[in-house]
Amino acid sequence: MSFTDDAWARTAALRDEIDALPFLAELADGSLAAPAFRFYLEQDALYLAGYAKALALLAARAPDPQAAAFWAGSAQTAAVVETQLHGDLLGLLGGGPRATEHSPTCLAYVSYLVATAATEPYPVGCAAVLPCFWVYAHTGARLAATARGTEGHPYLRWVATYDDPAFQESTRRARELTDAAATPELAGPMHRAFALATAYERDFWASVPRQSGGSAGESAGSSPA
Repeated sequence: MSFTDDAWARTAALRDEIDALPFLAELADGSLAAPAFRFYLEQDALYLAGYAKALALLAARAPDPQAAAFWAGSAQTAAVVETQLHGDLLGLLGGGPRATEHSPTCLAYVSYLVATAATEPYPVGCAAVLPCFWVYAHTGARLAATARGTEGHPYLRWVATYDDPAFQESTRRARELTDAAATPELAGPMHRAFALATAYERDFWASVPRQSGGSAGESAGSSPA
């Protein structure tokens, strides 16, 4: 079994908790309150800036030009393409001032990724950044069927981004590079990094309803689809 297959299997319970989150259920069926989605977008924009730094650090430490090019390209995508998407969606939600301070969960996750990419061995850094690819690819594919089957779905554009074949291919490549970097000596730290980042993915989404004031059953408001 490859490292990434093993890491995915070991985090099955965490992913079950992610799949059961009310935030994602409401995002899938379009019932998520607009303030909750706005809170998520604002925090995710702050997260992406930090995630891009972690990916850039990983690119600088990559063992070959091909790996470096992938991580650097992914950093650019996070910093430019995904951030622009968030900006567009926030504009459709009414614009206005955006959050400039990280939530505690967002700050903890970003700090962990940047520190790991900067100070831990390259393979451990790969394992730490991989869940952001893989959990989003898995979630996008899982939510897409429901979202695309809902007429006038307000959050379809967000869901479609992570179900897009190009993003799914990037996830496959990130897995491939992580498997190529894995060593028996670093298997333990790599598994810990993968599991911790997966837990942060869960906590990031879980923090949205209670911190935004949004709840199930509220109007989704302006459509950013």
